[in-house]
Amino acid sequence: MGITRGVIVTMLFGLVLFVLIPIYVPRPNFIPGFAPPPDMWPRAVSILGMLLGLLLLGLSLSKKTEAIADPEAASEIRGDTPLGKLMARFGLAVLAFTLFVVAVELLGFLLACILLLAAVLVLTGYWHHKWISLSVAVGLPLLLHLFFSSALNTRFPAGTLLKALGF
Repeated sequence: MGITRGVIVTMLFGLVLFVLIPIYVPRPNFIPGFAPPPDMWPRAVSILGMLLGLLLLGLSLSKKTEAIADPEAASEIRGDTPLGKLMARFGLAVLAFTLFVVAVELLGFLLACILLLAAVLVLTGYWHHKWISLSVAVGLPLLLHLFFSSALNTRFPAGTLLKALGF
């Protein structure tokens, strides 16, 4: 199973890298010369995805990984949490990411990221330490937003609702 997943992940990111991202993306005039080109991040993510797929493929061929991938070991990793509860959490996570796409349009990227990270922390069960989780859910997107907006001069969507309110 791991071999198949490794091949599929590698092929998917290879398709994105070599087919979907054009070979030459012109640099717009308003981007300064020291800034990275527009296709840098999609290429970086695609290369990283291919490397992770190849790593999964290599680890799947290992005998140690074969022993770990025992179905009985999966129940030990899962603990006492029933499979139905895990599937419900997965469905809620998919719903959270879907709502994130809608929230970016309405609330802007920063607030949508804060809400998504808070939802992910709740769904994974790390909400027991509420103040730490809340500070991570607010602080991490703020730090990333400040880094990308000030250091890399990257602008994120502000959101139509916030623009209408004057923010």
